Amino acid sequence: MSKINKFLGAHVSTSGGVFKAPKNAHDIEAKAFAMFVKNQRRWEAKAYDDKLVAKFKKAMEDNGYSADYVMPHAGYLINLANPDAEKWEKSYNALLDEMQRCEMLGLKYLNIHPGSHLGQIDEAGAFDLIAKAINDAHKETKNLTVVLENTVGKGNTLGGKFEHLKEIIDRVEDKSRVGVLLDTCHTFDAGYDIKDSYDEVFEEFDRIVGFNYLRGIHLNDSMFGLACKKDRHESIGKGTLGMEFFKRFMNDPRFDNMPVTLETIDETIWADEIKLLYSLID
Repeated sequence: MSKINKFLGAHVSTSGGVFKAPKNAHDIEAKAFAMFVKNQRRWEAKAYDDKLVAKFKKAMEDNGYSADYVMPHAGYLINLANPDAEKWEKSYNALLDEMQRCEMLGLKYLNIHPGSHLGQIDEAGAFDLIAKAINDAHKETKNLTVVLENTVGKGNTLGGKFEHLKEIIDRVEDKSRVGVLLDTCHTFDAGYDIKDSYDEVFEEFDRIVGFNYLRGIHLNDSMFGLACKKDRHESIGKGTLGMEFFKRFMNDPRFDNMPVTLETIDETIWADEIKLLYSLID
């Protein structure tokens, strides 16, 4: 019997209410899932009420999910590296709102993108702003972990280097409540050759950031490939990463016991992709 213990899923829809997510995940035989806790392209959203929260928690129980394997994704408008004080405050308030929503739902994580300094301040100043938001939000919440996602590093966007993640973590006061999520497409597109230098890249990640901070994975193939900085996801095995990478990943115990979620481009085949990936385990 395999000792590998992968928790695969996908970023499922919450159309009709967040309580729909667990059933949507169950329908594709997911063991984990990602979701938005509000409309990802709007600043404001209707507050949760007790009835909605109860329906979500019941759906989690009915469909057999633990908060350990749910990775909510923050809205796309949030930019905690924006040096404009008014715009930073708006992003901070949105972050705090989403963290509080996650806590109401009984969840453990909120996955965020580091943001962009917009060419208006240096990287160090941007890292300070991101960490300030996390530190301030920690004080306003109980136990939620903020999970920083790596990016392709295009333009002024932060997160394209492992060192960026480390710089932010170094500035966070409560390191028990900060983590990292690696997106395989972003990692490859940023220039880390996880296809032909698999061991070397993950050894570099461990040396710079540390696997002790890894809280989840977005498992995506890449449409354009190494160092393209395009951030274009592809279905598993149909992109430039190749099936050998996914086989190595699925048999690597360093990625066990955490939410591993697909954001591939065709949601109609997510169930098939999940089965395919599990079939790769030796």
